[in-house]
Amino acid sequence: MKNLRLKAARAGKDLSQEELARLCGVSRQTMSAIEKGDYNPTINLCIAICRALGRTLDELFWPEE
Repeated sequence: MKNLRLKAARAGKDLSQEELARLCGVSRQTMSAIEKGDYNPTINLCIAICRALGRTLDELFWPEE
């Protein structure tokens, strides 16, 4: 399932996938795969993404009901 909340939060901070990936210590391809739902990040990577975007785990990664 695509992570549109992550993509929207990244765009809201005016960051490219490359820039966010660099902030989190991963490749742009990894960030792209997370947004497309092709890769489930580790909890440590989820936390790094949340810190970079100023969001919580719930806001970006918890499934909506």
